[in-house]
Amino acid sequence: MNVNFSQTIIVGAGAAGLFCASQLGKQGKQVTVLDNGKKIGRKILMSGGGFCNFTNLDIRPQHYLSANPHFVKSALARFNQWDFIALVEEYGIAYYEKELGQLFCENGAEEIVSLLNSECKKYAVNIQLCQHIKQIEHIEHDDNARFKIYTNDQVWLCRSLVIASGGLSMPALGASPFGYQLAEQFGLNVIPPRAGLVPFTYCEADKFLTALSGISLPVRIIAQNGKSFDNSLLFTHRGISGPAVLQISSYWQPNETVEIDLLPNTNISEYLQQLRTESAKLQLKNALTRLLPKKLIELWLTQNLLQDDTLANLSKVRLKNLEILIHHWQFRPNGTEGYRRAEVTLGGVDTKEISSQTMESNKIKGLYFIGEVLDVTGRLGGYNFQWAWSSGYACAMGIVES
Repeated sequence: MNVNFSQTIIVGAGAAGLFCASQLGKQGKQVTVLDNGKKIGRKILMSGGGFCNFTNLDIRPQHYLSANPHFVKSALARFNQWDFIALVEEYGIAYYEKELGQLFCENGAEEIVSLLNSECKKYAVNIQLCQHIKQIEHIEHDDNARFKIYTNDQVWLCRSLVIASGGLSMPALGASPFGYQLAEQFGLNVIPPRAGLVPFTYCEADKFLTALSGISLPVRIIAQNGKSFDNSLLFTHRGISGPAVLQISSYWQPNETVEIDLLPNTNISEYLQQLRTESAKLQLKNALTRLLPKKLIELWLTQNLLQDDTLANLSKVRLKNLEILIHHWQFRPNGTEGYRRAEVTLGGVDTKEISSQTMESNKIKGLYFIGEVLDVTGRLGGYNFQWAWSSGYACAMGIVES
């Protein structure tokens, strides 16, 4: 096999890897990207329902989860959402704000992949696809060639090695534990990964709720640690999903319950007492269907979670029980749908091992980690893409300045 040399090698042609490569190329650096897939940006193409939620107008460190919550500050400040929006506008990509500051491409996620590909081509980045890495060796006492990489059909030497291989979510798109295994090979700590931004599944006692599959409603959902989100919940045939559930899943621990308020903006007791003064003979079922999906009320009746009667006959005890049912539903997930349906991976390479300024390992000179492989997880809504851009930029500048 021929031995090739590149100043920098980046493993992973996803958002972080491609953006880092383009920024290095822009600074005149020789860079090669190795990826095991047949095409670049596979996860980008699938993101945001195919429209790529590429950033958020409200990027703040508190919107990220990490064992080291201050880690993201430097990178997010150095390359922020406005910097990436400027690049999107430079390429004439039409975008819109969906809700809560979330920015999506109007004409599809392939425009972001095309932008990254164009930037890489413009700056002569060498992208090598279908490269399965067999082994990586650390070469000590050689400052020009610190790493030797063996792939299925090539051998590479490089001075700087950037791991942008992502997490474990979406295994169908080629996700693997490669980045974690490499970190451990080099003696870095890895915080145990688990699925994040993921739907919950029903336990046996809640399987009657499958009858509500397809119904969505606005809720407030609260984790046991007090974290809460106001957004929509979607009943599915396997469990509960929707933005509110995906958000809270990152703060949920196995065997915990989450509390769900099905009417976060209405006090059900006050509403029914007011309605009783106007329409005492109104059936409770009919009063509730003015606020909640009819199918949900009917299911409660068939499951004996609710007894129908006129509002005039509604006792204080039944009103209190109704309040608990609607405002304080204790939902105990059986688990989550796992990496197959998870948008991100929680945990990853411990950020205490990494420079927050440059993304370089504190132990191994020339070894960098960026994007989802790190123990940094953003909320739903473009935060994880912004972390890809920001960490990729910080890494590129760190390599240039070294």
